[in-house]
Amino acid sequence: MAEKALSKAVQFKYEAPDAGSVSIAGDFNNWDAITTGLKKDKGGVWKASLKLKPGRYEYKFIVDGEWRNDPCCHQCVPNRFGTANCIIEVK
Repeated sequence: MAEKALSKAVQFKYEAPDAGSVSIAGDFNNWDAITTGLKKDKGGVWKASLKLKPGRYEYKFIVDGEWRNDPCCHQCVPNRFGTANCIIEVK
C-alpha cells in the first residue's frame, strides 16, 4: 500500500504596510482570489500558513484587488494572461 503524502505548513509573506487587503491564489485553492486571506502583523507584513502536500504549485498574491508576484520568489513561469506565476516546491 502506498504511503500518503503528508501535508506541510508553508508560510507565505507579503510586505505591504499600506494595503487594505492581501490574499493568495494558486493551484492549491483553484485560483480563488478571495478565500485565502493573509493577516497583517504590526510591521506591515501580511502572512498566511497553508497546509500543502509535497509538489510544485503556482501562485500569486492579490493586493487590494491587483494581482502581484511574490517579490521573494525567484522562480516563475509564464501564464496565459501574458504575465508570470510564482512557483513554490514543497518537499
